[in-house]
Amino acid sequence: MKCLAQASTIALLWTASAASANEGMWMPNQTADVGAAMRADGLQIDPAQLSHLDAAPLNAIVSLGGCSASFVSPEGLIATNHHCVLESLQYNSKEGEDHLTNGFLAKSLSEELPATPGSRIYIIEDQRDVTADMLKGISADLTGFARHERLDANRKALIAACEEQPNRRCDVRAYYGGASYYLQQKLEIQDVRLVYAPARGIGEFGGDKDNWMWPRHTGDFGFYRAYVAPDGSPRPYAPDNVPYRPKNWLRIARQGLKEGDFVMVAGFPGTTDRFRTAREVGFNFAHYEPLWQRWLSDYAAQIKRATAGNRTAQIRYASILQGVENYAKKLAGDLAGADAVGLNARKVTEETAYRNWVAGDPALQARYGEAIAELDALVEESSRASLQRRGAALLGQAQILSSARTLYRWAKEHEKPDATRESGFQDRDRSEIIGRLTRVEREYLPDIDRKLFEAALEEYHRLDAKDRDTAFETALGQIGLDRLYADTKLADTATRLGWLDKPAAAFEASHDPFIKLAVALYPGDITAERTDKDLAGRTQAARATYMKGLLAYRKAIGRPVYPDANGTLRLTWGKVTGRTQDGQIWTPFTTAEGLLAKHTGKGEFDAPEAAIAAIRAKDYGPYVAPALGTLPVDFLSTVDITSGNSGSATLNGRGELVGLVFDGTLDGVIADWAFAGDRNRSIHVDSRFMLWTMDKIDGADRLLKEMGVQRASGSSAAGKRS
Repeated sequence: MKCLAQASTIALLWTASAASANEGMWMPNQTADVGAAMRADGLQIDPAQLSHLDAAPLNAIVSLGGCSASFVSPEGLIATNHHCVLESLQYNSKEGEDHLTNGFLAKSLSEELPATPGSRIYIIEDQRDVTADMLKGISADLTGFARHERLDANRKALIAACEEQPNRRCDVRAYYGGASYYLQQKLEIQDVRLVYAPARGIGEFGGDKDNWMWPRHTGDFGFYRAYVAPDGSPRPYAPDNVPYRPKNWLRIARQGLKEGDFVMVAGFPGTTDRFRTAREVGFNFAHYEPLWQRWLSDYAAQIKRATAGNRTAQIRYASILQGVENYAKKLAGDLAGADAVGLNARKVTEETAYRNWVAGDPALQARYGEAIAELDALVEESSRASLQRRGAALLGQAQILSSARTLYRWAKEHEKPDATRESGFQDRDRSEIIGRLTRVEREYLPDIDRKLFEAALEEYHRLDAKDRDTAFETALGQIGLDRLYADTKLADTATRLGWLDKPAAAFEASHDPFIKLAVALYPGDITAERTDKDLAGRTQAARATYMKGLLAYRKAIGRPVYPDANGTLRLTWGKVTGRTQDGQIWTPFTTAEGLLAKHTGKGEFDAPEAAIAAIRAKDYGPYVAPALGTLPVDFLSTVDITSGNSGSATLNGRGELVGLVFDGTLDGVIADWAFAGDRNRSIHVDSRFMLWTMDKIDGADRLLKEMGVQRASGSSAAGKRS
């Protein structure tokens, strides 16, 4: 009775705080659990509508395989973040056509450019529970390696059956630590084209200095378009392909947001770790993230030094640099946030409550106790292994070496039947690998790569000898860095792709220095991979049972549980809300006048002249927010997001597009490990600023008309020249 009384008290406390905290990245099929709370906060459509993947608004939400996006017209036009189209801007830039700086606007369909090779648009069609199929043949007497291989075989069989349907891309993801599994089925669009992105002075205004910060004045938006064959079926790029016609698309809200309004975000958040144990959290913040943050910061500095004064090199490495700087800063926020919220103590308190609940009942102890102890032991083993793996990842800074390793692994895997090949190297992965190998041509310069590889080797040689690969070091010593770059032919794209179908014996007989290094690394890679698989299998067994117990505990206290983010479709909601903390007042909106105040005409704060002139003239047209009396740029909300949500549609209570989420605040990124409602804020670009830029600055009237937006009269649009 005492346990039940305690559970009731905790349930009441959670119910009182849940609506204001807006915690959770919920699966669409969980809307029955949270629909009432969403309605209470301002959702106007039926919550049940959000559980249907074949109906609006969810069937307008798409994945780009790393970013989220949404259809915004009947002609396959897709809105996402500027930083999500950055690689395509870079890929299509060259001397005299610097789309990274000047932006890009196609005046017609015929001017829309192919996106980066390998770009895809994935349209979600189905998300179904396949736990029973995944656990076929799984028993307690399997070794960790055997368990991993059985799960992997079951996963591949489910994917293969799903992908018998043409043009489908399917995957099976674990939920709740492997306590359950869902298959996600998506239509794969292979012809993706760049349509529009504003100039860097809008799309990246503030640069790394403002990244993860508030106030923010960044117009982080851009547009792709999905193309298909004339008969409507997906196929690779072809000149006679036509725009894809989606079943639904998002309408742009005619009425903008104001403070306190309900908003929800639909997208594909990447990874969170909120259900990690206290031991895992302690190791991560004491050892793993500090090391990784230092390495990334050093890598960003190395790229800047190596490309300084060379605009061609800066264009080639722009996307890599942005990604490195972004994550390094995020990790710095993690480390500071963990201290600020007392994360270690918080995790211990939460975990102790669960473990005491188990220990207080002999039946629960019999069911979950052994798994809890086993997981604790495995965490220690996994922590040591993770540092070893991270050290080996330093070698990935040499792009041609990474390509050579991919090519040789492909050759070795193709000695096996397709069903038994390693995931990522099956026939279904061929086009993705071709795209990855092709992209190197626009992200690589040999002299820059060598400088970065030399710096990586310095760090690599600081690792303990047992954590380094002797065969690799011997081979590199025999070749030497001069020959490594002078004698390789893999820098040529046609040559690089030509190796894709050669047998492993050809690699082993090759004199190309990067191929020789890849062959030398392969045995160690396979040994480490087998060790990792054995550990993963044992960990899955323990963690799945641990999480079943945690789910039972949460049910006992009346607290519904969303799974950690894992790259699948999720819903989250909140309110347009600022923040007051320790003398700082964050208003919920930033404005055009704030952008003007930051503008210096130099570096990261160099907005286009047309935008500055329009702001000074207060030429805002119909895009003024009545409550502000001026043009909004970005806004804050309490929605719960993480990496992968970039580009996600922000919807109002009627399911209309009011913006795109693109960032969080640095002191709130700790929410990846533990939600902190008092500091969690997400940053969105306001749809009114998007429309103003398209209308008044860039003359994107073709797109505005396509989206059903009435263009303002008397526009001062200067148009685009690049």
